[in-house]
Amino acid sequence: MTSIYIETLGCKLNQAESEAIRRDLTADGYRIVFSAEQADVLLLNTCTVTHIADRKARQAVRAAVKANRDLKVVITGCYAERGKKELENLPGVAAVWGNQVKNCIAAKLLELGFSRSLENHAGESSRNRSMIKIQDGCDLRCAYCIVPMVRPVKSCVPADGTLGQIKQRQAEGFREVVLTGTEIGEYSGDGTDLAGLLKRILDETSVERIRISSLQPQEATPGLISLWKNERLCRHFHLSLQSGSNPVLRRMRRRYTTADYRDAVTLIRSYVPGAAVTTDIIAGFPGETDVEFEESIAFIESIGFARLHIFPYSARPGTPAASMPDQIAPDTVKVRVARLIKLGQQCGVEFKRQFKGQSLEVLFEGKDGDKWLGYSDNYIRVAIESDENLENQIISVKL
Repeated sequence: MTSIYIETLGCKLNQAESEAIRRDLTADGYRIVFSAEQADVLLLNTCTVTHIADRKARQAVRAAVKANRDLKVVITGCYAERGKKELENLPGVAAVWGNQVKNCIAAKLLELGFSRSLENHAGESSRNRSMIKIQDGCDLRCAYCIVPMVRPVKSCVPADGTLGQIKQRQAEGFREVVLTGTEIGEYSGDGTDLAGLLKRILDETSVERIRISSLQPQEATPGLISLWKNERLCRHFHLSLQSGSNPVLRRMRRRYTTADYRDAVTLIRSYVPGAAVTTDIIAGFPGETDVEFEESIAFIESIGFARLHIFPYSARPGTPAASMPDQIAPDTVKVRVARLIKLGQQCGVEFKRQFKGQSLEVLFEGKDGDKWLGYSDNYIRVAIESDENLENQIISVKL
């Protein structure tokens, strides 16, 4: 019987797909283990959104094979979709499969000769938060983004299917579900939009926490955001920005202005007091001048984000931005990234400081040393000491 270690790189959608793969493999008689040293097969679910993501995938393969010389490596995900030939040349690689194979990996492994049993051999795994894929594919084609090339087929999970998954997770003991996809704001399952899906989840399930992944600013409408009056919806909105300069946003082919973005944040905060707004920022997009970068810094400061996810611009093969003139020098990009990291740290401190002395509900996920760690519904990481077992408990904590 083959033992498999699943390693996931990249976004919440990849995490959701890996969770589904783990369930499929377990049901099909494969044994899941939790390190490459224990495994016969490493199943690596990759990201290719930046060159750094590509490098992490290659490093993961080499490190795993070095630690376990008998290991066979199967690579899937977005990097596999784009760079099949270069991945096949890595040590220990037995197969490279794109995203379209993720729903039949158990059968593909059997074709490769990896044995299985008729018993369920799932290892223990966390049961506090479950990632659930509701949508896939993107055709927005922002100038820098390779995702439409590696996930070109748009699809949505039918609403009944999503509800069924949530009810199954509840029965298994999960306390929180995260709805994720490439572009979940464009969800349309059985004629139901994202707001309609959330209404059905609220009406037809009793899962205690519902969290959503990234939205575009133009998707934050009163009809959608008003649903957050229900406290089961977590007060956390990841609202993609990428730049706080309008000329840069136009070159990026984003579909909003900074004024539109500010309006979306204002709307969120009017309906959802205490909401965490997090975002993505690209430093050093082609042609970004010093003036435009300073505009971006000033805009970020004015919004009051809870967290920044900062990416140095990475030229992706075949994207319009890769052939744009005025590519920014690496040293300049490095300086800008450092400034954004420092600003992001300040934003995080200022956001959390608002809640000092308040009590928030925290879902505890596990232990690090003598401290239990968890997250509030508005994504504040909390650590407390306790002799009790707090794993998968939702507890009111005074910050």
